[in-house]
Amino acid sequence: MVDSYRFLDGIAKRVIRHWSGLRADRPIPWTPLVKPLPECTVALVSSAALALNSDPPFDLQIERTDPWFSDPSHRIIPRDTRTGEVRVCHLHINPEFARQDLNCVMPLERLADLVRLGEVGNSAGSHYSYNGYTLRPERMLQETVPSIVERMHRERVDAIVLVPV
Repeated sequence: MVDSYRFLDGIAKRVIRHWSGLRADRPIPWTPLVKPLPECTVALVSSAALALNSDPPFDLQIERTDPWFSDPSHRIIPRDTRTGEVRVCHLHINPEFARQDLNCVMPLERLADLVRLGEVGNSAGSHYSYNGYTLRPERMLQETVPSIVERMHRERVDAIVLVPV
């Protein structure tokens, strides 16, 4: 069981649960593809806070100190990364599933299958992971997202698959 609010005290937990239920539905700003999917380069973006074993982990102490905030950085996951080559640095998900099969939080092999089948043109060279738990996303939106977008532009990414966990 996942308790997204486990680091909040009783009052804060009740406030956040109430607050999160108040969001009004908004239209989603989808952008239609300008070319067929079999001609597109696709990147994956996972909120599982994955880091290559050779990269620094996400800083979990930030959230332990201030449960309203988490590490706003991201990690780049190359397309040929496989199970066992990453670690999960997320306090709100069970990392055991990703240890058994990376595809449940970053479906790189499934994307490669779609490329082989001709359903998707190509897998981007870089895929991305960030810590999806934050109640104060301003820094992530101002620093991390533009960095990811800029790299996607350089790699000529046409479509993105969001992998929320």
